[in-house]
Amino acid sequence: MAPRSFWKGYLRLSLVTCRVAMMPATSTRNKVRFHTINRASGNRIESRYVDDVTGKPVRESDEVKGYPVAEDKLVLLEDDELDAVGLESTRTIDIDMFVARDDIAWIWLDKPHYLTPDDKIAEEAFTVIRDAMASTGMVGIARLVLYRRERAVMLEPRDKGIVVWTLRYGDEVRDAEDYFSGIDDGKPDSKAMKLISTLIDERTKDWDPAMVEDPVQKKLKSIIAAKKRKQKPEAKKTKKPAEEADTCDNVVSIMDALRKSVEAEKKGGKSR
Repeated sequence: MAPRSFWKGYLRLSLVTCRVAMMPATSTRNKVRFHTINRASGNRIESRYVDDVTGKPVRESDEVKGYPVAEDKLVLLEDDELDAVGLESTRTIDIDMFVARDDIAWIWLDKPHYLTPDDKIAEEAFTVIRDAMASTGMVGIARLVLYRRERAVMLEPRDKGIVVWTLRYGDEVRDAEDYFSGIDDGKPDSKAMKLISTLIDERTKDWDPAMVEDPVQKKLKSIIAAKKRKQKPEAKKTKKPAEEADTCDNVVSIMDALRKSVEAEKKGGKSR
């Protein structure tokens, strides 16, 4: 059963409008979360804003945003001034323009959401917009208030629905050239490439979501379950880093490392 949508509104392209619903495509609901507790009393600890000079708590009505312009000097901005520069919080995804999907690099994509028609009447207009983008290789660009902030979003057709990606702001993206330009652009040794290709072939598998399971979460849940039963979890035996030590001490070159790796793969001696 699909989770209940967290946003409902309209999708509009010129004069074509339809009711839509949106839900985040990812979730952290199943992650283990903790409260901070006073060990002495067993009570929860709450966070409060305090004046960094007097140390006294500050009432919410006295809180105001400040932008530092010099040492010990701030420009204060009231809530109404901040609200005035933001996009009006409407419930309409108004597609302003279209861009070739291949022109938007992966680094600009932030958080994905599933967009679906909200009723049967909306399906016809929704599918026309979706299929038109899919057939032309285009994605829609719009602006929307999500999570209390104005965001640019990208609408990408996906299967029967549309994925709405929030896009990162321009000042959040760093230029890769600043970091990669110093790397030697010479071609690697052909023999090393052949050995690496063999390793890749040996380790190639079909994608499975189990590949990205969080082992820390599983261990935490196990500990919590054991404490619920008032039992201590078994201490984990520490494995001797035999393979790691062998690699660090005995391998003296990349070619030796690759040859040993390929041999281990073929013998089935390396645990995956």
